[in-house]
Amino acid sequence: MNCEKLSNPSMDKKKKRKHMGNKPKEESTMEKKKNHKSKSIYDILSLELIHIVLMRVPIRHLARLKCVSKLWYSLISDPDFAELHFHHSPVATNACFFIENEAMVYFIYLDDNDASQKVMSPPFKKKPSHFAVLGSCRGFILSYRDPHFLVVWNLLTGFSKRISYSHIVARLKYYVVRLPYKFHLYGFGYDASQDDYLVVVAWQDKDDHYHLDYLSLRTNSWINLDAALSNLLGSYNWNPPGLFFNGTIHWVPSVLEAYRDVILIFDLKERTFSTLSAPEQPVKSACSYSILAVLGGCLGLYYRNYDSRKTEIWVMKEYKVHSTWTLYQIPCEVFQPVCFYSHGDIIGRGYTFSDKRGYFIHNVRGDLLKHFKNLCCPIRRAYAVYTESLLPLPSDIKDKDKKNKRKENCHQIHHQV
Repeated sequence: MNCEKLSNPSMDKKKKRKHMGNKPKEESTMEKKKNHKSKSIYDILSLELIHIVLMRVPIRHLARLKCVSKLWYSLISDPDFAELHFHHSPVATNACFFIENEAMVYFIYLDDNDASQKVMSPPFKKKPSHFAVLGSCRGFILSYRDPHFLVVWNLLTGFSKRISYSHIVARLKYYVVRLPYKFHLYGFGYDASQDDYLVVVAWQDKDDHYHLDYLSLRTNSWINLDAALSNLLGSYNWNPPGLFFNGTIHWVPSVLEAYRDVILIFDLKERTFSTLSAPEQPVKSACSYSILAVLGGCLGLYYRNYDSRKTEIWVMKEYKVHSTWTLYQIPCEVFQPVCFYSHGDIIGRGYTFSDKRGYFIHNVRGDLLKHFKNLCCPIRRAYAVYTESLLPLPSDIKDKDKKNKRKENCHQIHHQV
């Protein structure tokens, strides 16, 4: 008898039943795997939840996340999302921005108790012979490039717009090739009531008459405002760069000789001038060049005091409330405060009496907490404190809308044909 061919019928039936019993379970598991693979992130997370998550992503990473999908690209590119992220993101990114040798852009990112550096090239096909930083507003840098152009540039999105002011040049009293010497005052700010960015310039013609003009980036037109000129315009030797803060542009005299009504303010909504008093401390001749800054969400004023060999920083804790001016003293020969951290420390750029250069963090008592010596820090180079954003210019939105409408009209005509 051949034992290999013998089999037990009852055992065969049990195996068959066992095999048939397991089969539906295997198919069910495979179907689950198949169904699980077919699910996308949008089946798991709602659009509202994705929106909330993206709102918490640091701004510098959002540009890369546009590549994830068409939906994410559309969401992050939405001007409403960019506006919400700029105002409500818990992780705002501040940077000190300057250009070295007209060919290289430097960012010094200023995070809490830390700093890092990034380098990139300006958005020019041809290198200009002169390029200067004039200011910043809501993620845009205002700069000058020769011969007679201003450039508004969002460094994160890469968008840039060139503005000509050649119509003013021929009428200037002093023909100087480069800004900022052409204008007595200049500034860059945002009018929230009109959703418009304004470039403001004050200048003097060949007949010694002062003029005030502003450019609306929404309408791409220059508008004359001579009627709004302040009597103070020719009274002081003004520090030309204006500081945008709280819907207004501020200027201060180069050297403070008095405290009362010496900060000049231009309201971008009302298109009117007003003044503000500096701190009521005796300002001595030993104090050097005065400069305005936004520090910890407040208006700040700083200058070097040669007598005390310190940099004096005044911060107005409550805007336009004179009694809230508060003094901080930093033991640096030159210290340009860039921002206040939420816990009260001050970060700035400059150098000390022992010839230490770079970026420094001091506490409110003036004690040195940290020195970043390996970051690029040309002291005399013009710079701007820059807050990154994905915001577009209003004119850019209008141009995109026009292009989309043209595409829709062409699409409709094509179907009709």
